[in-house]
Amino acid sequence: MKTLEKKLRLRELSEEFERLERKLKLGGGAEKIEKIHNQGKLTARERIDLLFDRDAYQQEIGLLVAYDEYKGQAPAAAVVTSIGKIHRRECVVVANDATIKAGAWYPETIKKILRAQEIAMRCRVPIIYLVDSAGVNLPYQGGVFPGQYGAARIFYYNSIMRRYLRVPQIAAVMGMCVAGGAYLPALSDSILMVEGTSFMGLGGANLVKGATGQTIDNETLGGAMTHNSISGVAHYRTATEQECLEKIRELVSELPKKEETRVSITEAKPPKTEPEKLYEILPDDHRAPYNMREVLNCILDQGKLDEFQADYAKEMICGTARIAGIHVGIIANHRGMVQQKGKQPKFGGIVYTESAEKTAYFIENCNRLNTPILFVQDVSGFMVGAEAEHSGIIRAGAHFVEAMATSIVPKLVLTINHASGAGYYAMAGQGFDPDFIFSLPTGRMGVMEGDSAAQAIFGTQLEKLKKEGKEPDGELKDEMGKVRQTYERELDAKYAAARGFVDAIVTPENLRNALQIALETTLNTNKPHLGAFVLPENI
Repeated sequence: MKTLEKKLRLRELSEEFERLERKLKLGGGAEKIEKIHNQGKLTARERIDLLFDRDAYQQEIGLLVAYDEYKGQAPAAAVVTSIGKIHRRECVVVANDATIKAGAWYPETIKKILRAQEIAMRCRVPIIYLVDSAGVNLPYQGGVFPGQYGAARIFYYNSIMRRYLRVPQIAAVMGMCVAGGAYLPALSDSILMVEGTSFMGLGGANLVKGATGQTIDNETLGGAMTHNSISGVAHYRTATEQECLEKIRELVSELPKKEETRVSITEAKPPKTEPEKLYEILPDDHRAPYNMREVLNCILDQGKLDEFQADYAKEMICGTARIAGIHVGIIANHRGMVQQKGKQPKFGGIVYTESAEKTAYFIENCNRLNTPILFVQDVSGFMVGAEAEHSGIIRAGAHFVEAMATSIVPKLVLTINHASGAGYYAMAGQGFDPDFIFSLPTGRMGVMEGDSAAQAIFGTQLEKLKKEGKEPDGELKDEMGKVRQTYERELDAKYAAARGFVDAIVTPENLRNALQIALETTLNTNKPHLGAFVLPENI
């Protein structure tokens, strides 16, 4: 019975996520997919499947973005962003989903495109745009057009990649590409168009007629033949989408060899424990302890961890290991009580002064040796209280945060359960630009848990009632209950993924694959992984 209870939470949340995943991957639904096929076109995900190497793992980024907004009518924000391999070369792909509002841009569409571009810039991997969009979704133009991180930022990143970073950019116009959106392919290195279905122009035929009185059809105005034979804007013309995608694969195969990594890579070996065992390892109650080393056995090659300062500050596990043969530093939060000889025990999942200093030193070692770091995050925050403050935890915490923030090696994050308080920041929270952030369906991201929030908000009232020998009335209990419900909803991993706080939710079955493709993507360059991009010194 206990085993069944232990399986419940992760299994239920994984199955719930997988149902949502299947629904979101249908885009605008079966009817819209059929309409696309009747136009002689493929859907965004069909195009991506043909573009990436057959049977190779691909990781979609931002699948859940905006799924709980717009009354559910903008799954994945009408754009698919994925990392995968083309001729065994890691690439980023951005594909408009024309089954949703003709691929028009929502505010969150911009967020996803920028995230994909930042991955390409930081990792120096080719990026491919499969353009099929009617442009700005006009009712939401206020969140699309203006601002530092509005649509203009896409073209800024286009330009930086092309002029300074030399990140290959390939754009295929596979449907509509209008107005300012036309600058995305125009600022790429290679532009492909498909006969009969592609259109690229600052204004379509209807707009031209309204603005100038000129009557012209879209094909003559900005079709594949026009831009290949008259304007010279495009570089390749193909008869079909399949031919277009095969041409992109050919172009990628002709790119200069990627930079050879300095990171040690050996033959990949399986983990000590099958990742599916996580369903049994993680407890039903997210507050309950579990053995983090058993979790690592499901992730690391043969479960082997060369632990750093294993006998010191045991609430933080640091060490080096391999994932799919790739040498990587591991920083993980121990869960459960940590016994100390002659001292009070420590709480696992809490960062103390000693563990902050230990981890900062380990990060600096990884940085010196160019070792990528995986943060396995189940942190409830930094320790508080007189003893912690007198031990200098603020200074130690600042050392931890600075070491992590200024590290120039690739950083990956995997959230197991909690990602709370300043501990979430120190464990490479999103604000510190880790290369990738993944979460199990059990992940919970927030300042604090609902019970703690209710206590913080209503603590004074509760204390007053206690002194008066009174109990909270029904109204106060209802208010506290609402706070807990709000926190419970906002702590859910799906809530974080819908807002782009994590790149993807991963289940135990695809956890190792997701980490492997992410690590391989980061190893395309030895340039600093610091911020969205670092400009070369010789510009």
